[in-house]
Order: sequence, then structure tokens, then C-alpha cells
Amino acid sequence: MKNRKRIFAVFLLLAVIALCAGCRSRKADSGLQEYTIYYLNSAGNKLIGNGYETGTEKLEELVQEFLARLGAVPSDLDCQTAMPGQMEKVTFRLEENVLHLYVDASYALMNSVQEILCRAALTKTLTQIPGIEYLVIYCGDQPIVDSAGNPVGMLTASDFVDSIRDINSFEKTELTLYFANETGDFLVEEKREVMRSTNTSVEKLIVEQLIEGPEKPGAYAAIPRDVKLLNVTVNESVCSINLDATFLDNTLEVRDYIPIYSIVNSLSELSTVSRVQIRINGSQDAVFRDSIPLSTVFERNYEYIEGGKTDQ
Repeated sequence: MKNRKRIFAVFLLLAVIALCAGCRSRKADSGLQEYTIYYLNSAGNKLIGNGYETGTEKLEELVQEFLARLGAVPSDLDCQTAMPGQMEKVTFRLEENVLHLYVDASYALMNSVQEILCRAALTKTLTQIPGIEYLVIYCGDQPIVDSAGNPVGMLTASDFVDSIRDINSFEKTELTLYFANETGDFLVEEKREVMRSTNTSVEKLIVEQLIEGPEKPGAYAAIPRDVKLLNVTVNESVCSINLDATFLDNTLEVRDYIPIYSIVNSLSELSTVSRVQIRINGSQDAVFRDSIPLSTVFERNYEYIEGGKTDQ
């Protein structure tokens, strides 16, 4: 009886092996290779891979085919493209194992979260192509830079392996931001919905968005875009933000108090913040525009908001 069971097990194993081999043989005979095209989920905050088969073998034709697939989501897939919707032109050139991808100016219109997801989708999709190990992305003729203004450089799929959970950990956050009005003497409110990495504090996100500038018509920047945010901390409802010295060189045509209260009033919209401390390179000794000592711990001030605030 034991021998019969052993013989049956051997035959079963051989049958399974033969079946698998047959599947592989049929796959090979079809001449198709399977790849993964990366899209965004319907919420636009997570990468989704979708299997794709093609018989194309020529490298340049594969690049063109993959770019076309990246820009067109299959109708049966509940996803959206990671590419900017207004992008019209994408060209490329190959240099040994490096693919140089040139995108139009609409790429630069994405916010930092969208750009990271697009960058990841492009890299993870295109570096699957045999013979391509690295991707370099250019916006116009200039290599793209990260949120800190540093060149991104050559990208590989492995750049996104360890951090894929970070890439996919985003949530929608609604912010109330304050920018300068046209004459620079009052603040105007702007509601903005952004995708936030769960590893980034809302306080940090607010200051980054203020530096990025307004989207609302009739609103104007209160803080120069070249200001660097060094760090943000919150302790007992006091939010301390540390900026580089560029903040002191603010030459925007706004009243002295507008940049200060753009930050203070925006942060004070959070239930976790009641007061704001602004430091320059870690120091509280600076004076803004020779009139506002930054040793002050600032509180929200509705008087600087155009038309007042009705829900105070």
C-alpha cells in the first residue's frame, strides 16, 4: 500500500511539472513577453501595476509602446494615468543603457507628490525594457529637480523599491492658506486640497505650500520661492519653523507684516497650533525688515485678512 502511494505521488508530481512546462512552452511559442505598466489608483495617491504582454522586441519601439500605454489606461481598469493630463509632447534618446526622456513644460505644473508618483511610474515601467537600466528625465532641456531644487539625476527601479510604501502612503488634506492681495497690504484666503505623505507633518506641508505660492486668482506670493524650510517642530501648541536667511531678503512688494502673518495665520488654522515662532538658521535674534523682531512668539491676527474672517 505504501509503495502504491509513493508511485501515485511521483506520477502526480510529474504531471504537475509537465503541465507547468507546457504552459511555459505555450508562452514562449506565442512570442509574447510580459511587462508591468504602472498607473495611479482612482484616488490618485498610489501606484498600481497592470500586466501587459507584447511581441515587440526592438528597443525604440518598446519605449514608444510603453509611453503610449502609460498615457492610456485600459477601460477595464479603475485607475488613472500618472502622466500629466495636459502633456502633449514626449521625446527620447538612447545612450547605451540610459534612456533620456524629454517632457514638455506641463510636467513642471505637477505638485511635488504628483511628480514623485509620475517619476516612479515612468522609471518602474521603462527600466523593465531589456537594455535600459537608467532613466533621466528632462523638462524642456533641463534635468528635473526635486522639491529642494537638487537635480534628480539618473533613476533606476531600485530607487523606488525600499521607499515604495512611502510613495504609496498619501492622503488628501485640505489646507487653509493665506497669501498677499494685489496691493500687498492684506491677506487673502485660499482653500487648497493637496496629497500629503503620511510621513510629512501638516505644519511642514503648510509652509511648503506657502513657499510654492498661490493658485487662486487675485492672490500673490508673500514668501519668495527660493526660501528654504529647514525644519518644523510643534511643542505645546507652539509651532517653531526654521527658515534659511533668504527669508530676511524678502523683496516682494508687500507690507512688512504680510509674510509673517501669511505663515502665522495659515498655521493657526490647525487645531494643534495656537502660536508660531519663526527662526532663521536656528536663531531667534533676527529682525525682519528692520521692524519685526523674530524673538516674538506670534499669534493669529484676523485684522490682516482682507474683509475679515466670518467664522472666527
